Amino acid sequence: MDQLTGGAAQLGWVALKALLLYVTAVFGFRLGERRTLAEMSAFDFIAAVGVGAIIGRVPNASTTSYLAGAVTLVTILAAHRIISKLRQVPQIAELVDHPPRILLSDGKILRDEIRKAGLTQDDLYGILRQHGVTDLNEIRLVVFEQRGKVSVIKSTESKPDSQLISAVRSGSRK
Repeated sequence: MDQLTGGAAQLGWVALKALLLYVTAVFGFRLGERRTLAEMSAFDFIAAVGVGAIIGRVPNASTTSYLAGAVTLVTILAAHRIISKLRQVPQIAELVDHPPRILLSDGKILRDEIRKAGLTQDDLYGILRQHGVTDLNEIRLVVFEQRGKVSVIKSTESKPDSQLISAVRSGSRK
């Protein structure tokens, strides 16, 4: 029966390790930047999954101590923090981040950019419907942003900042 339920002492150690790893992760994310939990990029997602795997597995592993789990957890969080800082270097950011992609410009669908973004034209239409767009001609730009969100800039809105438009276009690698 012990194999099914575990002993009270064993269950107590599992609970304690889980609680300690959870608190360690909370402090680790607190020391990190807010962006970690706001909009996840690929490396944010990997860090979150890694932290979840550590918190989920280490408490149940009888051969792994809290300290070993904490070292693993802190290593993942430190690596995430370092990559977050290194993203300030354009060459590193180019390796880590997806470039923004202009999917639609002045009412014209850019099919090559849609394909490079891994989307279909139907995906674009669905996104536009979610933004309340009923006519492609009312759109100045649709940008597939680095974090996977889509920005829709309508022609009827105030004239967009040309510096912002240029930054998006230069960031959109062909």
